[in-house]
Amino acid sequence: MEVFFDCSSPWTYLAFHNIQPLAAEFNEPIVWRPILVGGIFNSVNPSVYASRETPVPAKQRYMQKDLADWARSAGLRIKMPPTVFPVNSVKAMRGCIYLSAEGKLVPFATAAFEAYWGDDKDISQDAVLAEICDKIGVDSEAFFAGIATPAVKAALKENTDDAIARGAFGSPTIYLGGTDMYFGNDRLPLIREALQRKRAAT
Repeated sequence: MEVFFDCSSPWTYLAFHNIQPLAAEFNEPIVWRPILVGGIFNSVNPSVYASRETPVPAKQRYMQKDLADWARSAGLRIKMPPTVFPVNSVKAMRGCIYLSAEGKLVPFATAAFEAYWGDDKDISQDAVLAEICDKIGVDSEAFFAGIATPAVKAALKENTDDAIARGAFGSPTIYLGGTDMYFGNDRLPLIREALQRKRAAT
């Protein structure tokens, strides 16, 4: 199970949270693939920017209700950040790449989601990222040095390019078996059915 994700999306926060117990239930390993969803929008889905420039009020109201309903269902605190939206998540997503080697991608991403979508903290800022590092026991100086390396920068771009090449148009995008694609938190019931079919077949 590959999960392409960007912490700048509230729907991704939901999927990130909800897919972990689902994967554990089916003993399905998760390969986390941090991306820059803005790069995907720029390349293949510019309609996202158009919808932000000319929003449909009724749809916006419903989306806020829908997000609140999903957050309640997941037991998460999610609110639209009143200060910074959308956020530049490049450093946070490079952080996910860097910390994956240390086995700390999930704690870091979780804390980044919580900081931005729960506490209205700007995760593009070094001070906020340093707070997150302290929270999960990561040396912040090593962190900032690590996310500045060419290898980490290249890995994030490669993930984003790979997602685009395989048909992704946003975050979260989830693949089972390399080619079976699902988009969005609300597709997790379909992923459950696919995993049930896989279990039955084996």
